This record gives sequence, structure tokens and C-alpha cells, in this order.
Amino acid sequence: MKEKFLYILFLFLFQFSFSQNKLSWEGYFSFNEIKDISESSVSVYAASENALFVKNAAANTNKTITTVDGLSGQTISAVYYSETFKKTIVGYENGLMIVINETDGSMLKVVDIINKQLAPNLKKINHFMEHNGLVYVSCDFGIVQFNLTTLKFGDTYFIGDNGAEISVKQTAFFNGFIYAATSSGIRKADITNPNLNDFSQWSMVNSGDWSSIENIDTELIAINSTGYIHRFNSNNFVAFFQLPQVAVDMRAKNHNLFITTPGFVYVYNNQMVLNRQIANTQVLDNTINFTCATAVDNLIYIGTKEKGLFSSTLTAGGTFTNTTPKGPERNNIFSLDVSANALWAVYGDYDTNYNPYDLDSYGVSKYTTSGWLNIPYSEVYDAKSMTRIIINPANEKLVYASSFFSGLLRIEDDVPNFLYNEKNSGLESLTSGGPNYIDVRINATTFDKSGNLWVTNSRIKNGLKVLRTNGEWGSYAMTSVLDNAEESNYAAIVSDKSNVKWIATNRDGVIGFDEVSKTFKKMTFGSDLGNLPSADVRSLVIDTKNQLWIGTTKGLRVLSNVGNFQNSGQLKSNAIIIMEDNLAQELLYEQFITSIAVDGSNNKWIGTSDSGVFMVSPNGQETKYHFTINNSPLPSNGINDIKINNVTGEVFIATNKGMVSFKGIATGVNEDLNNVYVYPNPVRPTYSGTVKVAGLLDKANIKITDIEGNLVYETTSEGGTIEWDTTAFGRYKVSSGVYMIFISAQDGGETKVKKVMIIR
Repeated sequence: MKEKFLYILFLFLFQFSFSQNKLSWEGYFSFNEIKDISESSVSVYAASENALFVKNAAANTNKTITTVDGLSGQTISAVYYSETFKKTIVGYENGLMIVINETDGSMLKVVDIINKQLAPNLKKINHFMEHNGLVYVSCDFGIVQFNLTTLKFGDTYFIGDNGAEISVKQTAFFNGFIYAATSSGIRKADITNPNLNDFSQWSMVNSGDWSSIENIDTELIAINSTGYIHRFNSNNFVAFFQLPQVAVDMRAKNHNLFITTPGFVYVYNNQMVLNRQIANTQVLDNTINFTCATAVDNLIYIGTKEKGLFSSTLTAGGTFTNTTPKGPERNNIFSLDVSANALWAVYGDYDTNYNPYDLDSYGVSKYTTSGWLNIPYSEVYDAKSMTRIIINPANEKLVYASSFFSGLLRIEDDVPNFLYNEKNSGLESLTSGGPNYIDVRINATTFDKSGNLWVTNSRIKNGLKVLRTNGEWGSYAMTSVLDNAEESNYAAIVSDKSNVKWIATNRDGVIGFDEVSKTFKKMTFGSDLGNLPSADVRSLVIDTKNQLWIGTTKGLRVLSNVGNFQNSGQLKSNAIIIMEDNLAQELLYEQFITSIAVDGSNNKWIGTSDSGVFMVSPNGQETKYHFTINNSPLPSNGINDIKINNVTGEVFIATNKGMVSFKGIATGVNEDLNNVYVYPNPVRPTYSGTVKVAGLLDKANIKITDIEGNLVYETTSEGGTIEWDTTAFGRYKVSSGVYMIFISAQDGGETKVKKVMIIR
């Protein structure tokens, strides 16, 4: 129990430390799906799926706010900026509210709505309306009052018939009354009435289903669910104009009323005269859908569902410019690959049964220090549901993307230039759909030591393919080792030091294949058949000790030495047994493991479907980190993929709600000490982090002394980088001065000396 308490305490301190120091994390979010916008006198506040950005046109700046800064990874449904209180309020579909103080950047998470004893599907926040220092929060159950001075909730108004819960879409203040557009009529009450929590104080103005209500100077306008605009005539709302589409947003700003439909934005003046009508084809093309619109000064801003935020002059004639911060095409990155200088990502997916039911039409994205490059779907030869991507380790400019429907896409110098399919390569289409149905399901890929690209081709007899360096294709039948090859799907493939290929299947566990001897071997479910906890394997990785780590839908296993492939009969994996509360436990028992990556120190980064990320020691006996949405900037506990830049040690974690990275220090080892470097150097008084010594050999010995030769630190490297906290063996901070760093290889055959200056 003591160990468990210390672990919980560690997580608390860990959470606190990361809330104080964001240097260890980086966010890589898409801002393309605009959920809502608000505005100040100089800036527009745009909320995407689970991140914000603030655009100041005059200063031409874009400030982003993500989970790394403290936002939740949940889906945002509303945003509001209070000019008076200098606060931004973010509302979520699950009822969470976050209040951001512009003065110091602090964030307050308000969970009162989440904690209400209501059905979870009734807690969505739809709209914020400020009046006299109070914000009226429209929710799917009613209205909640929030005080911007005390940052506390006040009364809750259940205004449905007989006090029932009712979905309130928007509220407006007009002539001393608060009006609410609901799914069951427009209702009003005297704003000064102290008993607004009494449903009987709310009277019905118009019946029906209403999507929005807004006041603009002397007018009160409402729109019903069929897109009919109505004007208030002091008694009720009278139909004014039928929109060609359902309205998705309405708001007033600077004596203009902005009404948004998926295809049009209508700009009315305060006399309800139409000044401007903007079609999506004027902004980009008819494939985009508008979500909201507003204005700041003489600029109109239009949010879209697919391409972010556009702006132009409010008066007609100006061209529209995309003002969205650069990021990946979408947050749900399904798979990625990382090299020393680039990250590539794809967005296609399949469900847990390998059904690419959406046939997603997304492109490919690349990230470098220069920013994001998004290759659109129009340039990828109609390759749908791209589920894996791999960088050629011998040539960073050559990349292959697997399509789980269309084949294998080749990308050279950032340009897609060929799609391998059933017509021009050794790849094959499944035949279950009939002779005329084409469905080439390519997923897992790996390069072997000779530079050949190995490819899995699901649901056919010859499921293992190879594209050799000379451009020729090879093919291997899986029928001898699989129970039903034409029903089998493959999640992962790795090639070991002996060029044996290890393949993860959904029905038959792990398949090992030696090309020289043409030998197949299988590990599957059952103690006598391989000891896997499930025959459905989703991830494989070979660590620096030549061990195969296996992630299944029901837990983790390790094959201790893949080098014994030829000499073994039945391959057998083992669980990792740890002690917890003085009881023997299986590490990650019953966890659905989606991804495993190995860092430069042979630690394992293990992603799960719903429990976040575990980082365990090389042998798995120690859980060093367990990152979740509650103690880290992870936007979701559903992990899609993990990859590590072995040069920098940065760990990229792709979730179904966005990607973040953890800036670790476990870099890949080097072959010599020629590239050793120290950073930062010098260490200035404002710096609070550690000193890193990178470019090391594995098991190198490092001694740090002051200028007089007094030893202040000593360690042995595990991987290519070590850290020094600038203390004398943890006892006290060393004083200002120059410190010598003596480095020697494990066998003493190579040495290097570096210096670092510390300024206190």
C-alpha cells in the first residue's frame, strides 16, 4: 500500500509540475473544424474541436491554446469572450466549462454542470449570453447562471413544461426580458424576477422548435428549426424570410446581424435589410460548410467545418484569406512515422473489426521544423483510408502510405507520384465482393536490412508481399500457417536483425517468417500454442535486446529472443509479472494495446485504447510514467499510435482527439563520440531545466567536475543522452563557473572532454 500511495503522490506532483512547466510537452492540433467564434474589439476567438486560437488582424498574430496550456481534450461546443471582464469562457459537449483569465493566462475548470444529476447527453453547452456581469449558459437541459465576478454558478432554470428539462439553444436580452430559443418554443421571463428558477415565471411566446434568437438594436430576431427567420412584433414572432438551408448560427455585432447556413452567410443591418450574401464558392468552393460568422472592425470572419477560419473585408469586393494556424488536416491521426527531420501522418482508419466503413478521403500530412505540409486528397490518386505510413530509413525523401482500400501510395520529394494496385504490381484485391469489386487492403509495412519493403495484403491467400530494391514484387502464400487466410487482417509487421519477419494478425496471433528457409511459425492463444492472451494482435516492436514485444487486444507478451527462430519448435511468449500490493500481477492485464515504441534507453512506450500511455523500464518491471487526460496534456486516453524521434528523443503520441509529444531525453545511441554536444550552454540564471549531454555511446561513463577537479556528478548513459540537474550529487546547486565533462566509452577505447558554463 505504501508503494501505491507513493505512486499516487508521484502522479499528483507530476501533474502539478507539468502544469507549471510546459517545456516537456508540445501540441500538434488541427484547427480546421471551427465549432464557434467570439470576438473582442480587436481580435476574434475561434474554437476548433478541442483547441482555441486568437487572431488579431491589426497585429497579424495568431495565438493558440491547447491541452498543453490546460484545455480539455473534450469536444468544444461554445466559446465566449467577455470584453468587460477580460475572460474567455469555453463550453464543452460534456458540460465542462473552462474560464481563461486573459491577464495572467490562468485557467479555471468548472465542473458544476458535469456533476449535475442529469443524463450525460443533456449536459452540452450551446451558448453564452452576458448581461450585467452574469453569463446565461444555454444547455440541453435548461439555463444556468454564471457570475463573472465570483466565477461561481448561480440558479439553474428548468423552463420546460412543468419544470421539465428542455434543450435551450440560445438566449437573448431584450427590453427587460430574457428570451430563450428552445426545442419546444420561445419562452421569456422578466430579467429582474428573483424567482426565475420557478418554471411558472416563464411564459410561452411562440411554440415550435427554435434554433436561435438574437437582439440587434431595436429588433429581436429568431430562427426556427426549418430555417425560417422571424421578427418580434412586441407580442410574438412573425415569419420574415425562409432560408434555403437550416441556420447553424446567428449573432449580432456592430449593428449587423450575421446568419449562417452551411452554404451561405447573410449580413443584415439593424433594419433587417440584407447588405450582403456570401456563398461558400466565394470563400473557397462548394465542398466547405460554414459553421459561424462574425465581424471585428471592418473584417468579417467565417468559420468552416473543414478548412478553418476565413476573413475578408466586411464590405463586398475583398478576397477571402485563410487565417487558420497551420496544423495537421484533422485531429484523429490514425498512424504516423518519424525520422530524424520529419514526421508523416495519415488519417484513414478502420474499426476494431478492420472495416474501413467510412472510406475516408483524406490526404497526407508532413511536419518539419518549417511547419506543416498538407497534401490534399486530390493529389493522392484517390487512395482512400490510408492507415499506415513509412519513411525509407535509407532515404528520408521516399515515403509509402498504405491504403486499406486502394493499394500503396509512393511519395517522393513530398509529391505523390505512383499508386501501386492490383493492375500494376504484385498487390491483390480481395475477391469476396465478386469479380468486378476492387478492394486492395494494404496495411502494415516494414523495411528489412537490405532495403526491401515488406507489405501485408489483407484477406487474400498471398498476404505477404515484398517490393524489392530493384522494383520487382515478390509474394508469399499465408495459407499454410493461417486457419483462413482470406479472412485474415494484419496490423503490424517488423523485421529483426536476422531478417525474419514478424506479422501481427487478427485471428492467428503472431506469424514469424524466414525468407531464406521459407519457414513459417506461429504463436497464438493458449499456453501450448504460444501463450498469447488473445489471437488478435495489434502491435509489435523489437527492442534493443532482440526481444519481441507483442500488444494484443487483451494484454502484453514478450518473446525473449527472436534469434532462436530457427532452433525453436513452438515459439512461446511470456507475460511480464510485477509485484503490486505484495501480489504478483500481470503487467497491463486485459488492456487493449494499440501501439508500442522503444526509445533510445530501451524503455517501452505503450499506448492503449482507453487507458492512455504507459512508459515502462526496459524489462517492464517499473512503470516510470502513466500519462492520461487527468495528469498530462493528452487530449484523449484513446491512443492510435506512438513513434519516437531517436535523434531528439521526442515521443509523438497520436490520439483520436489530437497529437502531442513528450520531449524525452532517451535518444538513439551513436557509433562514436564525434558528435557529442551539451545544451543549453551556457546555463543562464533564468533557466530552470537540466543540462543535457547528447550524442553519446551506450554505456558511456560520464564524470562532471568543477574547474579544480572536484567531482560533482557521475553516471553511465543508457542510450544517447544523459541529464544533469546541475547539483552536486543532488545535495545542492553548484555555483557559477565552468564545469568539465569527461566522457569515455565502456571499454575505455574512446574519450571526449566537453565544457559547460553555469551562470547563477
